[in-house]
Amino acid sequence: MTQFTPTPPRIDLRSDTFTLPTPAMREAMANADVGDDVFGEDPTVNRLQAMAAERMGKEAALFVGSGTQGNLVSLLSHCGRGDEAIMGDQAHTFIFEQGGSAVLGGIHPRTVRNQPDGTLALNDIENAIRADNEHFPVSRLVCLENTHNRTGGAYLTPDYTRTVADLAHAHGLKLHIDGARIFNAAVAQNVDVRALVDGADSVTFCLSKGLSAPVGSLVCGSEDFIRKVKRARKVLGGGMRQAGIIAAAGIIALSEMVERLADDHANARRLAEGIATLPGIELDPATVQTNIVIFGIDHPAIDAAALQSELRRREVGVLSIGGRQLRAVTHYGIESGHIDEAIAAFADILVS
Repeated sequence: MTQFTPTPPRIDLRSDTFTLPTPAMREAMANADVGDDVFGEDPTVNRLQAMAAERMGKEAALFVGSGTQGNLVSLLSHCGRGDEAIMGDQAHTFIFEQGGSAVLGGIHPRTVRNQPDGTLALNDIENAIRADNEHFPVSRLVCLENTHNRTGGAYLTPDYTRTVADLAHAHGLKLHIDGARIFNAAVAQNVDVRALVDGADSVTFCLSKGLSAPVGSLVCGSEDFIRKVKRARKVLGGGMRQAGIIAAAGIIALSEMVERLADDHANARRLAEGIATLPGIELDPATVQTNIVIFGIDHPAIDAAALQSELRRREVGVLSIGGRQLRAVTHYGIESGHIDEAIAAFADILVS
């Protein structure tokens, strides 16, 4: 029996995980100096980790296989079994990571409502922190997400993050930031990324989304924290050997691919403005801050699933995120001409 292998749409807006490595990345990977990273002897991995720590203003960093692994090893390092982590009810860590911190670490998630701008209300955070009572889990950690995927790529500001860090520390808690797309947040606000993690005890960021590397994420924090993270990575089977081959692409990502994220943001706004006036599209373009466009469909002749299918037939990929909502994400490889084609495909379906 022949197995069917789907082919991606030519204009693939399902996610920025569909980026392909740049020619410079492919060349760097082919020529990378490598060693055994489990022994700490891969020079390219070591260089990438030093670059990541410096960019985030932290003492140390560790290269891990994915953003999910980065968040998991961070939570395992901050919390013990039976401890509690406070996070948003729309957080990637809570919804999309298979409950790994609970399954593997016995860490209890305490969710509070995400606001439309991706923040957690300060009163909600403070009210979620447990009293010292034998009936309760021990509150150990607050988790933020920047940019926030489920709220349309909304970014958190430096002032907000610093305030949450101060609140957490005042109660003896740590702050972890899921910064999968934190460079998008920095570019959109025209601030140094360090300002977005000031006061945070740990941060993860992905190389394999808008930064266009084929694989990998970094966890950054204090030297003592990263020692704990390295142990957690090992028990999860995350130790890698000649990982410089993939770390080389990450070096190019940090060196060459950050500022171009502004192009993705401009293309996302172009898409949002182009489809917002079409019949049945529920979208305020003013809410699009970075590279994610989330929109609803309320059309008398077509629902979200059918719209997704019809777009796919026209070589445009969008992602269903439940109910009447769809998501489009711009990234490296998507140019303004592709956005014009996508808008025309939407119009062909919705206006005819």
